[in-house]
Amino acid sequence: MILGVLKETQDKRVAIVPRVARKVKDLGIELKIESGAGEGAGYSDSDYEDTATFVSREDIYSTCDMIVVILKPGADELDKFREGSYVVSSFVPFADDEIIGELKKRGLKAFSMDMIPRTSIAQSMDVLSSMASIAGYRAVVSAALHLVKYFPMMITAAGSIKPAKVLVIGAGVAGLQAIATARKLGAVVEAFDTRTAVKEEIESLGARFVEVEGATDDKDAGGYAVQQTDEYVKKQRELVQEKGSEADAIICTAQVRGRKAPVIITAETVEHMKKGSVIVDLAASTGGNCALTENDKIIQVHGVTIIGDSDLAAGMPQDASFLFGNNFFNFLKYIVKDGELALDMEDEIVKSTLITS
Repeated sequence: MILGVLKETQDKRVAIVPRVARKVKDLGIELKIESGAGEGAGYSDSDYEDTATFVSREDIYSTCDMIVVILKPGADELDKFREGSYVVSSFVPFADDEIIGELKKRGLKAFSMDMIPRTSIAQSMDVLSSMASIAGYRAVVSAALHLVKYFPMMITAAGSIKPAKVLVIGAGVAGLQAIATARKLGAVVEAFDTRTAVKEEIESLGARFVEVEGATDDKDAGGYAVQQTDEYVKKQRELVQEKGSEADAIICTAQVRGRKAPVIITAETVEHMKKGSVIVDLAASTGGNCALTENDKIIQVHGVTIIGDSDLAAGMPQDASFLFGNNFFNFLKYIVKDGELALDMEDEIVKSTLITS
């Protein structure tokens, strides 16, 4: 099998880093990489040594049996892929109603890495968790850079400065990493999630769990939050307004798979927040947890800075590439035998990720 790696056109990450390339070669797979693909992540072509052949983008389209790319290709680019070939990316079919039809129309077989099931055996392949961990860290760093005060308590000859108060909404992978990072920076942290099962994890990181009674908690949701009742949402918004008015920074990470992100921070809540405070909304691409969030923009409303960015992981391209590459390799190792694809169509991981065949 010939595996191709495209250079990202709107991202500095690369799907396979040199260390992963060596492991791919050991699987008996021939690896072709578009020249310059790793440069944005700090890797030169020479770093891949004898593990890969560097070719043109057109060569990858026409000769590779499988092509991997982090950001899903647009319709114009999909036209260039060879019919019958496999393409691996994060197609987000839950949010894109047309992508499966577009892939089928071109005769492409597609694996969507964002569809990896959240099971024990698939943990090492979980791209969403890997990228969410980076995003949670970056969200806190971004908040600290835009905040008008220190995160930690500071005692100086000129006087004492109180620590910042941070509210984290959603305690999945991104939220937990945000809590850990904010605590390391010295902030006082509160966090809430509809899933009461995460209370212990939140408290183990040194944060206070803020609970809203009456949450719907679905243990079969694969670790994702689920849609809540109108009554619960009302109580949730009231509590967020209370806590938000006291917070210096709010990190929003709450998303419901396959649905628009729940609006937890209303325009009224923003109006009640302190001047100079910051909201970082990681749910921006699906509408945002804040009613005023604008995706891929930094805006100011009522003196509050609102950062809408669902792809903060791309801002750390080297580590993000390393983690994505390992996730993909572990998936590849699972579906390849003796250098060729060996798909078990009854396997849960294969069934979940193979969105067209």
